[in-house]
Amino acid sequence: MDHPDVVLHGARIWAAGTWTGTFLTVTDGRIGVVGEGDHRAYVGPSTEVRDLGGAWVLPGFQDAHVHPVQAGTEMNSCDLSSGEDAESYVGLVARYASAHPDAPWIVGGGWSMEAFPGGTPTADRLDAVVADRPVYLPNRDHHSAWVNSVALGLAGISAATPDPGDGRIERDASGQPTGALHEGAMELVGRLVPAPTVEQLTRGLLTAQQHLHSLGITGWQDALVGAGLGMADTLETYLAAAADGRLTAKVVGALWWDRERGLEQVPELLARRAAAREGRFRATSVKIMQDGVCETYTAAMLDPYLDRRGHPTDNHGLSFIAAPDLAAYVTELDAHDFQVHVHALGDRAVRDSLDAVEHAIAGNGRRGNRHHLAHVQVVAPDDVARFAALDVTANAQPLWACRDDQMDDLTLPFLSPSARSRQYVFRSLVDAGARLAFGSDWPVSSPDPFAGMHVAVNRTAPGEERAPLLAEQAMTAPEAIHAYTAGSSWLNGSEASTGAIRPGYAADLAVIDRDVLAIDPTELADVRVLQTWVDGEQVFQR
Repeated sequence: MDHPDVVLHGARIWAAGTWTGTFLTVTDGRIGVVGEGDHRAYVGPSTEVRDLGGAWVLPGFQDAHVHPVQAGTEMNSCDLSSGEDAESYVGLVARYASAHPDAPWIVGGGWSMEAFPGGTPTADRLDAVVADRPVYLPNRDHHSAWVNSVALGLAGISAATPDPGDGRIERDASGQPTGALHEGAMELVGRLVPAPTVEQLTRGLLTAQQHLHSLGITGWQDALVGAGLGMADTLETYLAAAADGRLTAKVVGALWWDRERGLEQVPELLARRAAAREGRFRATSVKIMQDGVCETYTAAMLDPYLDRRGHPTDNHGLSFIAAPDLAAYVTELDAHDFQVHVHALGDRAVRDSLDAVEHAIAGNGRRGNRHHLAHVQVVAPDDVARFAALDVTANAQPLWACRDDQMDDLTLPFLSPSARSRQYVFRSLVDAGARLAFGSDWPVSSPDPFAGMHVAVNRTAPGEERAPLLAEQAMTAPEAIHAYTAGSSWLNGSEASTGAIRPGYAADLAVIDRDVLAIDPTELADVRVLQTWVDGEQVFQR
């Protein structure tokens, strides 16, 4: 018989939703046999034999919504993700500026809103450590930016500057800008920031790829490929890395929909899709940003936001695209067989997006383009069943489905009682037959799948002792694994070759250090990845 290239043995193999088999074989990057017992009959003179020492083997994870190039570039610049409070952020900025005296701008990001009163940092904190150069630092979710006075001055932002239609300038009682810019207002400064070089973008991609591989992630959907939200267009970055073999992950790119334009951009998107079929990268999705986030009162809500005294306001958040226009755009993209990836966080954005898909089905029939809504923080009860009925995937970021400072201080007090009770309704969606895919939105939050699984199962943050957030919406560990593997694989259109361990499938594997079914669910975040394999090649070893 022909002998395989690789035999992995001494393990427990996850197949069909449980541990099945103790070894597997790999030939030409594909799984051959998943077997139990003695593996030696499959070993030939040139077979690489690896004893996994009793570890457990899962399918490689796929992150359904992530921004790796941005995350890696921030890791390589003024990275604030390790900070815990305002003082530590300021210290990180000061040290970075001191170490880079010739940098014309201080850029990077990764701060968290709960570190500042009201979630909004101020320019004077930055001015104290960087007064000679502009500073531009998006927060973790990239819906707000922290800038210093030099940056405000360069952009000409003053009390007389009006808020853009899709954003807000944070101001003091006298109307003066204070140093925080939300949503579209970020671009007032962001458009002045020097674009990253080709080398910086490539290094960012490779830095991020290695980090994601270290977490067992073998593929992802990049949720923004284009020039949007202050991010550089990374299409050529991906194509170059795919062409020369440095892209070891399997990636679907979601091409950015410019919300300042309309259907006239569709031919450009078609041309970009046609050009973006290189090796492990293809750009077959289009990303539409429909609303903002709850913390800045820009998520599009059915009920109005509350003020600090708990009284309803007249603010229902922002719909970046009017509902009739969204329906027209989704219908046209669907007709061209694009998958549409919609940022829909508030319940009104979710409803408008589901309506748009329903409109597309009415106009085009069911074309099987696997549309999905990202984030889905608040979903109205009447819309839960529509996900399954319309075959729309809920692309969720499970790490957010818990109580923490940001949730308790910046979200829950400002949502209506009804909206508070309908956050991250994973159990309801699963029970209604909806498809679920999991992602991280990194660098917004950690891309560690086991941290996300921990919250999905426990509805509490790792290490937190607060009460669960809507404990009745918890999932089981196998369901969470499915969402990070088969669920995301289906969303990415690769379910015939990835997302499961079975003969004929790609040998995309995550080798982990413990049995996720046997451990206490509160220990899920402690699981560590020991090895990661893509197409039968090892890309990470702890």
